[in-house]
Amino acid sequence: MNKAQFIAALAPHFNDSKKEAAHAVDIVFDTITRTMARGEDVMINDFGKFKKVDRKARMGRNPFTGETIKIKASKKARFLPAKALKEVVAGDRKLAPAPKPEPKVVAKPAAKKAAPKKAAKKVAKKTAKKAPKKAAKKVVRKAAPKKAAKKVAKKKK
Repeated sequence: MNKAQFIAALAPHFNDSKKEAAHAVDIVFDTITRTMARGEDVMINDFGKFKKVDRKARMGRNPFTGETIKIKASKKARFLPAKALKEVVAGDRKLAPAPKPEPKVVAKPAAKKAAPKKAAKKVAKKTAKKAPKKAAKKVVRKAAPKKAAKKVAKKKK
């Protein structure tokens, strides 16, 4: 599972918002990273422990030439799985059912109030007066391109 798949699996718990799920994942990873960078351990019960480990300088061998080389001291991140996680992975322990996302609450749109009859009549009168003018303009506009097309056809002959 990669990060995108992980976010998609979490999205139902965030009202199907991948953006919010991604934000939550980023916050968790960022917090773990910053805490480890300070040299502190991050212990999550029944999951494991993230910690920063200092590795000493040591002697090693180049696998291609066989010569001895010196390896510098370094700092590494290490994850130590908890006993419960090891048992689940090994199949010795069963997981509890996965938490189900909360059901979506869909708000019903408020019922529109019926307009008073007088207001409805006024609106109808206004639209009836404007409609013929608009229709006439549309007819004129539509007629103009036909005349232009006839003129072009005559010029081509």
